[in-house]
Amino acid sequence: MRNFTLLFLIIFSFLGCSGNKIAPYYIFDSTDKKELYINSYNNTLKLWDVPFEEIDVETNFGIAHVIICGPKSGEPLVLFHGTDASSTMWFPNVREFSKEYRVYAIDFPLEAGKSVSNRIKLTNKQTALFYNEVFTHFQMKNINLIGISRGGWLVTYLALQHSTAVKKIVLLSPAQTFGYVNNIGKVLSGVNLKMFPSTKSTTRFFNAFSHTPDKINTLFREQLYLAYKYGNSRPRLLNMWPFSKEELKSLQIPVLLLVGDHDIVNDQKTFVKARKYIPNIETAVIKDAGHFLSMDQPDSTNKIIVEFLNKKQ
Repeated sequence: MRNFTLLFLIIFSFLGCSGNKIAPYYIFDSTDKKELYINSYNNTLKLWDVPFEEIDVETNFGIAHVIICGPKSGEPLVLFHGTDASSTMWFPNVREFSKEYRVYAIDFPLEAGKSVSNRIKLTNKQTALFYNEVFTHFQMKNINLIGISRGGWLVTYLALQHSTAVKKIVLLSPAQTFGYVNNIGKVLSGVNLKMFPSTKSTTRFFNAFSHTPDKINTLFREQLYLAYKYGNSRPRLLNMWPFSKEELKSLQIPVLLLVGDHDIVNDQKTFVKARKYIPNIETAVIKDAGHFLSMDQPDSTNKIIVEFLNKKQ
């Protein structure tokens, strides 16, 4: 607990230091920096080996940028990326996901990406309203949600809101969902990259969060580096407290929990709590995978997810 408090203090101090960087462009303090990042984003997006379209949706909280693929008649499958990774990170997974499902990948509005918030902070309730406005815009029903890391926490939070018509959820190494961060030392490499972005800190970050860092595509590595170098996003750990046993018990929908066997955020306690309190849950360990399990082992991860989504329940 003491180490966890220390981590929070470090992040909180960083947030305070970065606050005065917010200027006319909010996430990026110049159009040149934003252009460099967006060019890198578009380069990573070329890795999506399926036809897709990009749509901007106006909400009360700003513009939601949505990448869409898959059959129009398919059930909606909404993807929630990890911190600062943007929706481009799903390139190893979208081909399998979009064979039967209508996939919507939404950039988080308070980070580097193509969504644009009209305010510098969003409460958890406002964040839920932001996504629900997107769901309403596309007239989604029976929504399936997949979230990784911070996205896993968001997916769980949305599923607990009665206003969201969620059918199933998939949690990929969810952060702060069932407990606090497991390996504080290695997780701090993410804070270090955010505070002191460089080639070396980027390498240390991927070495910590991926079990197979050499397999991480160089285009995505460059995009994430630029997000930290030029972006002024704000980590949401201070908004993300683990869910109570009462909240987890109230999740009556089917839930799939996947964690890599080398994950630095979750450990065996995650499975114990999830199985104890969530009534309808399936769990699996992805072999030879770290926190970036969807990139470390996309084939096995995709297979388990698609089988879960296709299962009649």
